[in-house]
Amino acid sequence: MRTTELSNHPADALRLARQRRENAGPPGRTAGPAAVTDALARHELLVRRATSARDRARAQRQWLAWLRGALAVGRLRRLAPAPPRSSGPRDAEPIRRAGLAGERRVIADLAGVLGDDWVLVRGYCNQRGEIDHLLLGPPGLIAIETMQVAATVTCEGDSWRFTTFDPDGEVAEHGPLGDLRGRSPSVQLNEPADVLEAFLAARGGKVSMLRVVLLTHPEAKLGRCVNATIHVTTSATELARQLDDMPPVIGSVQRARLEELLARDHRYHEQRPAHGDRPGSVTGRRSAAARTGRSARSASR
Repeated sequence: MRTTELSNHPADALRLARQRRENAGPPGRTAGPAAVTDALARHELLVRRATSARDRARAQRQWLAWLRGALAVGRLRRLAPAPPRSSGPRDAEPIRRAGLAGERRVIADLAGVLGDDWVLVRGYCNQRGEIDHLLLGPPGLIAIETMQVAATVTCEGDSWRFTTFDPDGEVAEHGPLGDLRGRSPSVQLNEPADVLEAFLAARGGKVSMLRVVLLTHPEAKLGRCVNATIHVTTSATELARQLDDMPPVIGSVQRARLEELLARDHRYHEQRPAHGDRPGSVTGRRSAAARTGRSARSASR
């Protein structure tokens, strides 16, 4: 399996968390809640993308595109989220490290099963949000949202909930599972996936897309799911085996065309803040970890 990276939010979030810890001063100060740290990391990533697009336009003497890029950079810098205020010794780094480790496990597990006719596209985004992984292979296109959450997860349609238990088996925490806009994991995945499907279809790359939410934490458990709008699993290896057994429906030429379209669409949105990814908000697995707070931080990594 070949891997191509369009962006890497987990690594950016971890780097920013470390940066903020190093700049926090004496022990006892905090780098801020994980949600705020994620918002800052996402904002920094958007600024970097916009700056890169602006500089490319200047180098290519595309002056109209350069002007749009310069305005986008200025607008993004004005929208920088406020730095977090001190609120106690909450370190975002363990959550960030766990999330990054989960992403790496997913890649290793998929690569252990899938052959050379598969490509994994990481970090695609459009105006409706980010898709963690896009797997492209003979059976088609698979959109994967990863979630690093140490809890039992249940869902009914697009309504998701989490439950954690104490050592005696009693409920410790429970509640809705979603981002700061209230979008459940399936909605977070379906919104950008719907836009991507329409984009591909309009350019002759129409292909069916399987949508998967993958729970990556070792202690994550899947409870009762009724009328789920996507596939949910806790095993990347099992998912890969199922995909590898599916009959081929697209050839190598069409796969290459689809890969090129994915990269082109991502580049187009690089300098534009995605809907729901404006500074101050977080997506998917990031807010899930924040919402499950104590359990996510205390669980073994």
